[in-house]
Amino acid sequence: MNSFQISAVLSVVFSLVSCSAEDKDKTAMKVSNEVPAAPSGQVVKTDAEWKKELTPEQYRILRESGTERPNGEVYKEFKHQGKGLYLCAGCKVVLFSSDHKFDSGCGWPSFYDPAKADHVVLKKDVSMGSVRTEVTCAKCGGHLGHVFEGEGYKTPTDKRYCINGGGLIFVPASDAEGTK
Repeated sequence: MNSFQISAVLSVVFSLVSCSAEDKDKTAMKVSNEVPAAPSGQVVKTDAEWKKELTPEQYRILRESGTERPNGEVYKEFKHQGKGLYLCAGCKVVLFSSDHKFDSGCGWPSFYDPAKADHVVLKKDVSMGSVRTEVTCAKCGGHLGHVFEGEGYKTPTDKRYCINGGGLIFVPASDAEGTK
């Protein structure tokens, strides 16, 4: 991406980030086994195209539902990132905001809410011998991690979006100040 494209993306990103009370109401966990209707501008690519655009680790996480190891280098970076937004590494849509991040102690990036509820899709996941709720990107279908509810965290939602940091791109708020 050149600097003009980055500026354009960042201006769109920051225009989408404000969370109204209406958006908060949409964050109730809605889990489905059905494939949701495609969001406008859905990104659809072949495996070969994804492999060209993503790093091997991003591909493993986003396209093969991989999980990065806990407390890894990406998590250490996440803990020190300040204000900003977290975009999908596959399609660059805004997924999470630093305003919703918290330290859950689990070893993976944790958020109590997405930046925009309709940018993530929750799916029933019965892999690994248990029932969990998978979080995927609504635009490209990339696997992000899982969401857990009712664990007793002192957050506004008592949800923990346990997300693979390798599937995210952090955009510091300071990088977009001139593009609002």
